[in-house]
Amino acid sequence: MKNQAYRMTMLYDFYGELLTPRQQEFFDLYYNEDLSLAEIAENYGISRQGVRDVIVRAEGVMDEVEEKTGIIRRFHAVQGQLAQASQAIKEMRALNEQNWNDARLEALLDQASQAVEQMKQE
Repeated sequence: MKNQAYRMTMLYDFYGELLTPRQQEFFDLYYNEDLSLAEIAENYGISRQGVRDVIVRAEGVMDEVEEKTGIIRRFHAVQGQLAQASQAIKEMRALNEQNWNDARLEALLDQASQAVEQMKQE
């Protein structure tokens, strides 16, 4: 369940604005506020099944968009590549300190490190 909740939260972060306001609200209450289907149904005066139908439709919409675009899949791939780049910079910095103490190489590593950190923020 934890993995499913994480996946749904990622989908919502990327594609939540594509949902109707009602889908957004129910999805948020269920996944982010951790309300049960019964609690949401009681608050809105509808059946538990009605709430479930809205959430399942929302999940379907977002799943379909991700399947077509692959944005989240690419996001995770880029995050992995950035982590590898950070590790490579760290290792190059250590080698420079041990062997050369080259100020120009250190400056270039600083630039690369700043670029990686900026990409992580975006």
